[in-house]
Amino acid sequence: MSEGRRSDMAKSSRKRKNSSSALPPKAVKKKVFPVRYVVYGVAVLALIGAGYGFFTSQQVEGAFDALAAAGKGELERVEEFPSEGRTHLAVGSEISYGTHPPTSGPHYLQWINPGFYETLKGWSNLVHSLEHGMIVIYYDRPADEALETLKSWTSLFTGPWSGIVMVRKVGLG
Repeated sequence: MSEGRRSDMAKSSRKRKNSSSALPPKAVKKKVFPVRYVVYGVAVLALIGAGYGFFTSQQVEGAFDALAAAGKGELERVEEFPSEGRTHLAVGSEISYGTHPPTSGPHYLQWINPGFYETLKGWSNLVHSLEHGMIVIYYDRPADEALETLKSWTSLFTGPWSGIVMVRKVGLG
């Protein structure tokens, strides 16, 4: 090989090396999933959820209205009593109530937790449960089916501010 040709090849080789190092390497372009599709998907799901919630709430409201209309005549039997207060007393204090069973008035500091009870736990404790927003249901000898329904209600509402206390009161009938 001639000297000139070698020199040309060496220059060409250096040129290729220099030119390739002078240019940045080609970046590999990744396919990125556009975030906007996620946002659109979440928005569509939110709209579907809101529509479903509205639809079911309308059904529940309609069922409630029908039941309320059916029981409207029973409301004539509801009695209202004036408040006897809500003073907290020390355990063992003597308490007298104007209604039986009591609906308000002075009571002990301890309330009765939501649930089903076969024995009375104390009037003043039940009054404190009422003060906490609980519903107290008294029963004596309901039919088996009615008793099971009432028991199931006590298991559905067990919160300290929204529970149901069901307690036996002999003599109700």
